[in-house]
Amino acid sequence: ITDPEFRLPAAVFIIFNLYILVEYLLCGLSVREWWNNQRMARIVSSTAWLFGLLAVLLKVFGISETVFELTRKDDLEGASTEAGKFIFDSSAIYVPATTLLFVNLAALALGLAKVVMDMEATANVGELVCCAWVVLSFLPFVKGLFRRGQHGIPWPTICKSGTVTLTFVCLCRWFSN
Repeated sequence: ITDPEFRLPAAVFIIFNLYILVEYLLCGLSVREWWNNQRMARIVSSTAWLFGLLAVLLKVFGISETVFELTRKDDLEGASTEAGKFIFDSSAIYVPATTLLFVNLAALALGLAKVVMDMEATANVGELVCCAWVVLSFLPFVKGLFRRGQHGIPWPTICKSGTVTLTFVCLCRWFSN
């Protein structure tokens, strides 16, 4: 926290989020609505935007043509009992977000273990705060890990994300030594 390299990005991050929160409050919206929009912005940018970028790149390079996929739409019956719950299916669009969650959970666990083992509480505070922010932003995915049925993340998605995460973490630890 005392590093000058950490102060400027942290200040910009805090000021920006406080500004947006004040704008929400001035418009008569709640803190909960602000937080839900913050989370959804991160989830959409790590899922739909990523797949959109890949589709555009494949089209630009002539590798693929534009294809429209028909997706299932839920009706509004029973919406009040399941309001606020994510519905996961076996779509590949959930793999990047689940992988991002796993990577940040692993970084958080390894960082906390390092703090406990070294007894150096201020060593990686910036990294731990950033990882915790990402995990909180992806809280619907954390809940989806423990739920079953349509509100739980399917096992194939968990396995794919786990494999990518394990490979990434092992490579990072191998290259850092």
